[in-house]
Amino acid sequence: MKALKLDAWICATSLKPPVVSTQEALKAAIDKVNPTSVNLLGLQNLGNVLSLIGKLNESETVLQETLTLAQQVRLENTSDILLSLSNTEQLIYRRLQEQYQWIEEPLFQEKIVNFIPEKALASLEIYQIIENAPQSSQAVKLQAKLNRLSLLLDFHKWLKTKFNFRYNHTKINDITQQIQPLVSQLLENNSAFSQLSPEQSIYAKLKFANSLNQIPNQQLHLSAIEYAQKALQTAKSLNNQRLQSSSLGMLGELQTELSQTYFEQALSLAQSVQAWDLAYEWQQQLGFLYDKSGKPERARIAYAAAIDNLTQVRDNLLTSNADLQFSFYEQVEPVYRNYIRLLLREQFPDLERVIETIGQFQIAELENFLQCGKLNLVALNQIQNVGSAVLIYIIDLNDTIEVIVQTPGRSPVHHSVDSKLVKIHVNALLDLLQDKRLVSTKERIFISHYQALYNQLIAPVKKYLPPSGTLVFTLDRAFQSLPMHLLHDGKDYLVKQYSFSETLGSRIRPPKFLQPEQFKALIAGLSKTSPSFADPNAPQGTKPLPQAKQEVKDVQKQTQSSLTLLDENFTSQQFGQELSKDNFPIVHVTTHGQFSSDPKRTVILAYDKAINVLEFESLLRSRTIANTDTIELLVLSACQTAKGNKRSALGIAGVSAQAGARSTIATLWLVDAKSTTLFMEGFYQGLRNKLSKAEALRLAQIGLMSNPEYSHPYYWAPFLLVGSWL
Repeated sequence: MKALKLDAWICATSLKPPVVSTQEALKAAIDKVNPTSVNLLGLQNLGNVLSLIGKLNESETVLQETLTLAQQVRLENTSDILLSLSNTEQLIYRRLQEQYQWIEEPLFQEKIVNFIPEKALASLEIYQIIENAPQSSQAVKLQAKLNRLSLLLDFHKWLKTKFNFRYNHTKINDITQQIQPLVSQLLENNSAFSQLSPEQSIYAKLKFANSLNQIPNQQLHLSAIEYAQKALQTAKSLNNQRLQSSSLGMLGELQTELSQTYFEQALSLAQSVQAWDLAYEWQQQLGFLYDKSGKPERARIAYAAAIDNLTQVRDNLLTSNADLQFSFYEQVEPVYRNYIRLLLREQFPDLERVIETIGQFQIAELENFLQCGKLNLVALNQIQNVGSAVLIYIIDLNDTIEVIVQTPGRSPVHHSVDSKLVKIHVNALLDLLQDKRLVSTKERIFISHYQALYNQLIAPVKKYLPPSGTLVFTLDRAFQSLPMHLLHDGKDYLVKQYSFSETLGSRIRPPKFLQPEQFKALIAGLSKTSPSFADPNAPQGTKPLPQAKQEVKDVQKQTQSSLTLLDENFTSQQFGQELSKDNFPIVHVTTHGQFSSDPKRTVILAYDKAINVLEFESLLRSRTIANTDTIELLVLSACQTAKGNKRSALGIAGVSAQAGARSTIATLWLVDAKSTTLFMEGFYQGLRNKLSKAEALRLAQIGLMSNPEYSHPYYWAPFLLVGSWL
């Protein structure tokens, strides 16, 4: 258990950088285990638990090592271990699918596209070994067949969507030929279900019914209904309300004409035993059905209840439900967005509730990204000293883009626009901003797109904005990767009028000004080639940053009682140790880094290694054990968003949240050395003059903009302020 550091896994990492990987530590620990039958069973159970909580690589390692030990002592029957291993391989396959779909980075997708079938085929092969092994029990064989059928159907569907994938034609035919014989075997060997415990037989019948429902065949559809009904009968005989609820829910999916009745019964039973994880599923289904049948009020009530239940159980779901971690955007996101659509469809929409809901979703998304418990953040509408800041929410509902503006002392106002008109410019800007030729792009091209966005999103609500002040944006999806201070009204950039900040799902740490006594900084930088450049998750084409030395010196001049870690001294371990020894309100890091919607690819480069966001959290939070003070300002200079990833700004939010920083400044693309030096000088000077962080940022940007050498947006626009604007 020490090798696992289980106490630190609630939020993913331990407080000290590991000397060896967890997998290596596990192998070393298992090598010392006496391979008795009891110990082997214990190791198998450990592998199952690790799989359940989403630690799949660790689960795979434990189960592979357990299988090796079992074979060394010539254990007669290893089918149980093999079943656990094949189930883990299937979950890894599903995780890779999810990453391929949502981490929109072409280079990353090219890298993992071959791993997806590799894991699927590995799992399928092990299932077949179990089925063909004479020593396998009928119960284990049945579970292997059911799991293989489920995987075959999913893999077949995935291959059909990958038209250019080299496995396509041969594998699709091979898989198609396996499905029907396997279905026939299961239907003919109906008695095998009786070999399972009553509870297991219910889950098995529901799994089979779900698989049959995916095959376009009327007779198989009727068989699916029959198996779901048998599962319900068994659940009733056991007087098990949870299993009855699951069975009724499956019948609701199978019999569309009776769906509402079945889902309502399933919901009632789930609520009776406080099975909130089931309740939210049936409430979501009912919300959809009520809306479809012209009952918007009932639909709103159902979706609101689903969100309440999700919020109630989210900690447990996201850290102990591997299925939900991998299907967050399929199973969880639609609940929130459908509810927002319904709210905005009302004649007088409850905009406060819309704001609350999008905030709840974005925090859930961030917690899912971090695979962590609830974040200690405060809703903007609960903050007393917002001052004159105007809150602007931009919400992407696929068909429409919704804009909500909340000014101090007034009710929020709302504007809606066709998303097709907006996304043309959003996608064009994302391509421009992530292009290595950005600096040579004509400024008028930026202006044309940002002026169009201004006209579509801001102009309709401009009359509600003050002539100056701070605009605090809560952005959604691809908008998160766009610097909003580039918005242009046709006369000038809005940054000439307003300072800008962004929030994490309309949640921040309570805003506070940086006090004069808080200018103590830990400054770290990497100026030359280091071992971390070779890390597979390091940004492509990483080159030395000789200017980092000068930036470290300049920031040191602007702060007081500062400590610097440069090059060989900037190791992950040294960085963590210095943070834990002393209180540094400012942490300034100038090194290569990458922000991605994949936490393991959200990294900053120390000298010795690439530190991902989960490890970065442990290094920065080590200070909170020795100090109760928050990091007031975290600056990440010379970082960039992952190319092609529209959700990559989620990585910035993740780093900020994990660091526990009140305010974070990060760069969206790799910036020019000399201009960055000037920017940082102006920014810190503004802070010393007691300006808010947002205003200091604005004036530093205007300073660059007014310099003919650095007037292009490439130089002044990448700096993003996340969190407190004060």
